[in-house]
Amino acid sequence: MRKDYIILALRSSGIIAISMAWFVIALAIHFNPWFILTKHALSDLGTSRALMPQIYNYGLMITAMFVILFSGYLAIKATNKVETFAAAYLSIAGMFLALIGIFPGGTKPHTFVSTWFFIQAQLSVLMKAIGVIRKSRKYAILLFALFLLAILGGLLEWPSVAIEEIYEIILLDVYVIMEAIIYS
Repeated sequence: MRKDYIILALRSSGIIAISMAWFVIALAIHFNPWFILTKHALSDLGTSRALMPQIYNYGLMITAMFVILFSGYLAIKATNKVETFAAAYLSIAGMFLALIGIFPGGTKPHTFVSTWFFIQAQLSVLMKAIGVIRKSRKYAILLFALFLLAILGGLLEWPSVAIEEIYEIILLDVYVIMEAIIYS
């Protein structure tokens, strides 16, 4: 019985991560009226220019903990090595998310850690698609579509980095929702 509660908590951590991320972004935007969605990057909310940059930076670090916990859920429910790799990639993405808060915009490692957050997260989607293809072709196709939409998003010209980041975050949110609720 106790194990069921732990699994439920880990599973719920994905939805908490989504909620936390959007709350942090919205709160940071609220405190920074200079921020223009079509002009800036979300990471600008964590720079020295921002009013209370700790909202964004610490918020990402807290969100990262929930992402890592959710990756534990994916590892527990994995039925093969490829699905386990998907969980590992998401865990690494969570670590890079925390590093975005540790190395905010304007610091030397920031571009690297923010880029690799998205790459690792999307590799998780790709690995999950490969891992479930024998169990559920429909689900694998949905995951491949999410991955391809992410690749396409990286090739498009966006009005701002923030808009592109939001697009990619929404794709990751869909992945987490599918894993936590629909295909759990």
